[in-house]
Amino acid sequence: MINTVYRLVAPRRFEVAFEDIELFGDEAIVRPTNLSICNADMRYYLGTRDAKVLAEKLPMALIHEGIGEVVFDPTETFKAGDLVVMVPNSPSEEDECIAENYLRSSKFCGSSMDGFLQEFVPISPKRLVRLPDDIDRNVAAFTEIVSVSVHAIDRFDKIAHKNRDTIAVWGDGNLGYITSLFLKYTFPESKIVVFGTVNEKLADFTFADETHLVNEVPEGFTMDHAFECVGGNGSPIAIEQIIGLIKPEATISILGVSEYPVPINTRMILEKGIRVFGSSRSGVKDFQRTVDMYVKHPEIIDYLGNLVSSVNVVRRTADIKEAFEKDTKKAFGKTIMKWEE
Repeated sequence: MINTVYRLVAPRRFEVAFEDIELFGDEAIVRPTNLSICNADMRYYLGTRDAKVLAEKLPMALIHEGIGEVVFDPTETFKAGDLVVMVPNSPSEEDECIAENYLRSSKFCGSSMDGFLQEFVPISPKRLVRLPDDIDRNVAAFTEIVSVSVHAIDRFDKIAHKNRDTIAVWGDGNLGYITSLFLKYTFPESKIVVFGTVNEKLADFTFADETHLVNEVPEGFTMDHAFECVGGNGSPIAIEQIIGLIKPEATISILGVSEYPVPINTRMILEKGIRVFGSSRSGVKDFQRTVDMYVKHPEIIDYLGNLVSSVNVVRRTADIKEAFEKDTKKAFGKTIMKWEE
């Protein structure tokens, strides 16, 4: 079976490649239907990654957030037409102490192996999670980033002490929105407070108990635990503010990605006995937990729908490029590519 792969070969330039797919091996064949562009994809597309990294990675098919319909599954775990979310993490070993997304030997779509920007995706059935047929496909397309928040919250639940009256989230972007939303549904008795820099963005956090600008912190405010979802150049400022406001023996979850080392006030971490942990990517269990939350709380899909910035019909490389260019201009949310023949 001939497959069409759309690879980024240089910043802002896609090319088509044709490859043969083995139909009777161990992998299922999935036809992608809805794909979501991530900031990591944009760093490759714009060429903002280190030149050495780009030289090592490209050419490569981008996209690690996506859903599709099963075409064929030799294991008969799924039947043709089943709607599934594809798990981009591909482990080659198991470790009883280290999760699949932290194993250094694991590969990841759109980073260390071709992503989902293909006509068909050969993938192990173990890397697929079934979705409800009636789910909003444009929202389901970015289940991967949602699962990262779910993963971090699950780890937090195992690490943090039980005083959880107030949990604060720094970041008014996509990750902050998703994390605070799922915190509210995971810990409904906790007060979820969100800090950001743009009032217009904070206005969308209608599920949060409180929202504040970072330069307008209420007098005497403190919290039991915090999640940092800022990343980039804002990470040092956010982490410093969190450490200053947080209670002793609190837990800080770091989720924001930064390209450069971030200085941290270790003196205050020591004085307050603070636990700091980082989370990245996710595994099959996190995807399944996320889909279970979709089913249990269908209103979550409505909230996540606020993040859909644009839906772009894609049929050829020119359409892919147009969608990526549109993503460079968005102020907030997710750019979705809807694949049509």
